[in-house]
Amino acid sequence: MKSKLLPLALLVQLAFALPPPAAAVEGVSDGEIKIGMVNVQSGPASGLGKGMRAGAEAVFKDVNAKGGVHGRKINLVVGDDGYEPNKAVDETLKMIEQEKVFSLFGYVGTPTANAVIPIVKEMDVPLVGLFTGAMTLRAPVTRQIFNVRASYDDEAEALVAHFIDKGAKSVAVFYQDDGFGLAVLSGTEKALKKRSMSVLAKGTFQRNTLAIKSGLAAMLEAKPDAVVMVGPYAPLAAFIKEARSAGLKSQLATVSFVGTDNLVAEVGKDGDEVVISQVVPFPDDNDLPIQRECREIVSKQSGEKLGFVNFEGCITARVMLAALQQAGKMPTRQGLVDTLNGMKGVDVGGLQVALTADNHQALNQVFMTQIRDGKIVKIR
Repeated sequence: MKSKLLPLALLVQLAFALPPPAAAVEGVSDGEIKIGMVNVQSGPASGLGKGMRAGAEAVFKDVNAKGGVHGRKINLVVGDDGYEPNKAVDETLKMIEQEKVFSLFGYVGTPTANAVIPIVKEMDVPLVGLFTGAMTLRAPVTRQIFNVRASYDDEAEALVAHFIDKGAKSVAVFYQDDGFGLAVLSGTEKALKKRSMSVLAKGTFQRNTLAIKSGLAAMLEAKPDAVVMVGPYAPLAAFIKEARSAGLKSQLATVSFVGTDNLVAEVGKDGDEVVISQVVPFPDDNDLPIQRECREIVSKQSGEKLGFVNFEGCITARVMLAALQQAGKMPTRQGLVDTLNGMKGVDVGGLQVALTADNHQALNQVFMTQIRDGKIVKIR
């Protein structure tokens, strides 16, 4: 009897002698890293969220087919916030508390991103690669938030410089009346102030609507030489068409968030001469390896043509993958943050990523494009 009980007694002693197992890292298992994406998958701005998702999913599917990151597949879980801040908060809490994701990724929009800043700070979850250039997500630096794209200040400076080069003496702003519109308005005011100028007139519209008539009326009354338009593709397409019909002669321009490919498709030749600042290189070119690589991956994994939004999704996912790879075989959230803070001079297909603890914006390049004959072309 004793000979049968002895091994059991020894096993019990050994079990108590062993150290407790290491705390599990949420969202990380032996075969998977779970990442949560919350953005606009429905409504009049859905092309932006779907584009970011398509570009990122293509990259993650490609790396998964090659064995993943340190043997773990990337599982991208997507929630739809409809481009509304309250829904962004609900979906983000769901990602963290129910889905138990390792990191958040690929959010779209200033008002929605601003709404979740307190959550990521309090719950200490990294949020990487947001499709917004708002300075509220850049300065002061939030330890958990990392941006890849250039800021709206960068884009507004490029647009104002372009207008001035073309002889504009006055600039107005037509903008979505929320954090996004105010962010680009602020950037435009800064760019004009550098040149001893100010915004001539302002016109607004409400998010997720096409109610552009009162804002257009303000532009028609002011007759500015140039108008910086701030919004996603659907309301701006409506504005451009009605502005042309009403005889507005101003130069028109907008920032990258518009969703260039969707805008061109909706506005057609009415959009000719509209200038759009971009935060990614021209998708059809072959100047950098990243253009060729993303074009091939997106086509193979999604069947889509590479455009500006899915290209940004691809680039952003490549930065995320580089960070996960460098974070090592036993990733932690703090380890991911530390890795991103040290990603200075990291090459992503010819783009040089630079992040530090004091700078959470990896890239600052702005590229200028214009609609001509119903197509988008480079202008510099």
